[in-house]
Amino acid sequence: MRLAVIVTTYNWPEALALVLAGYGAQTDTRFDLLVADDGSTQDTAEVVAAFARRAPFPVRHVWQRDEGFRAAAIRNRALAHTDAEYVVFTDGDCVPLPGFVLSHKALSEPGYFVSGHRALLSPAFTRKVLANKTPLFSWSLSRWVFHWLRRDINRWMGLVTIPGTWTRRADGWAGVKTCNLGVWRADLVRLNGFEESYEGWGLEDSDLAIRLLRSGCHRRSGRFAAPLLHLWHRENSRTYFERNEARLAMCLESTEIRARRGLNEHGAERLASDIVP
Repeated sequence: MRLAVIVTTYNWPEALALVLAGYGAQTDTRFDLLVADDGSTQDTAEVVAAFARRAPFPVRHVWQRDEGFRAAAIRNRALAHTDAEYVVFTDGDCVPLPGFVLSHKALSEPGYFVSGHRALLSPAFTRKVLANKTPLFSWSLSRWVFHWLRRDINRWMGLVTIPGTWTRRADGWAGVKTCNLGVWRADLVRLNGFEESYEGWGLEDSDLAIRLLRSGCHRRSGRFAAPLLHLWHRENSRTYFERNEARLAMCLESTEIRARRGLNEHGAERLASDIVP
């Protein structure tokens, strides 16, 4: 199975550098990595280029103009640039542990998508980690318990990984986040990808989860299998959240599975300039 990781980012190169280092330290490096860039400046391009030169796997930097928060659009744009059979979506503020990719491969099963979770770092600890370029992904569980006692992280149990594919089937769409989501590409194409009418922060991932479930896919939990470390940051603007809530309500009331504005917005003739040299 060919797997691609799509990492969404916007103007936080220090965090992205640590995230990319985590992917460079994976126990299984048989995957492609695409940085889905929602309009960052040159600093981010330099971080990606430097990592690509030493990465043990193919790296692409897919960019779109900065026209506000357009996470759905940049994820679709990156998805259009890969033909991998399975896609793992995550964010440029979520550091993977070494077994992250291998665990997602183990959890992948036709007819299912995988919803993972994350542990949250405190503001002060995040600042310290980024200033020192600390390789969090190499830490032992006992070290994380110590930092949990110091309140540097909100949970340590979530970092426990249990070998195998025992994880349970989950119900409903609530709690599905694109910071840790594994989906078969064929299912995404069938649904026309993410709905791009969601602009501004929030709920485009919920919309996708609802349509996946409606299409006949089942949800599988990645808990105790594929955790991430979430770097603290200020909350994104909620300016358009009420409008997105109204869109989600319409999605819940409908029977549609295909996005109205999705992958079909990203034909090959529009993609030639998306890859950053």
